[in-house]
Amino acid sequence: MEEMSFEQAMKNLEQIAQELESGNLNLEESLAKFEEGMQLSKKCNEILENAEKKITILLEKEGKLEEENFVLNNNENQD
Repeated sequence: MEEMSFEQAMKNLEQIAQELESGNLNLEESLAKFEEGMQLSKKCNEILENAEKKITILLEKEGKLEEENFVLNNNENQD
């Protein structure tokens, strides 16, 4: 899931939502799909947060548009 793009993760999340809403899954399948959906949701949120940080870095460079890499502290996102 690490290499998945935001768009692919969202597409998979939408598919899971449709499967859960259909009511055709048993309880165990529903729980597994829900867990997968939560992981995808977390991945999407992480991608969006990283994009927001990059935009912030670009905008805070004293009015100049300069790109600077940022390092995400992986300890912040671990459960």
